Amino acid sequence: ARKRLKPLQTVVAWRGRAEWDQVMVGLYCGDSRLQQDALDRVSAWKSRYGPKMPLAVDSTAELIRCKVLDSSGRLKSHELILSYGLALVRFVNLITERKQKSVSIPLRQLAREVDIPVWVVDLRHELTHGKLPRLALCRKGCDVVLEWLRKMYWNRQLGNNLCEEGEDEEEEQEEVEANADLDGDAWE
Repeated sequence: ARKRLKPLQTVVAWRGRAEWDQVMVGLYCGDSRLQQDALDRVSAWKSRYGPKMPLAVDSTAELIRCKVLDSSGRLKSHELILSYGLALVRFVNLITERKQKSVSIPLRQLAREVDIPVWVVDLRHELTHGKLPRLALCRKGCDVVLEWLRKMYWNRQLGNNLCEEGEDEEEEQEEVEANADLDGDAWE
């Protein structure tokens, strides 16, 4: 008699679907206190998950952290530009790196392939190689990238929660775990 094998389980850093959803809502809610709570939770996930942390979660957290710092009024304009700049540069570099082949492909082309506005890549270029842009442009870049992350990653995860009635919580958790590493080829 053949034994029926259980599907492989994926270990994730979050406790369950409810915690995942709570962090997602907290990051995007606009209330800096709730956003800070969500950022603290993401930091805990990162300490558990290390390099396996989904790139989209990490990027979202860094950009939200910039917005929380900005709203606190504790940083000077120049410091905020550097903070937003680092988060934006890392986002563009890490996202486009996933699409880079053995032959070097221009970042603008790679960004177009994943629907990142070309001006965000140009902003990344200015932050890296040119004169620092105005704070207003960095804020706008942050907002655009956060909306891109919401559309391309978070909403897809949320979509898994909008399942048919009767589907149990265990199946929902398996779907989250299956999509947990949507930071690589799945974005392509």
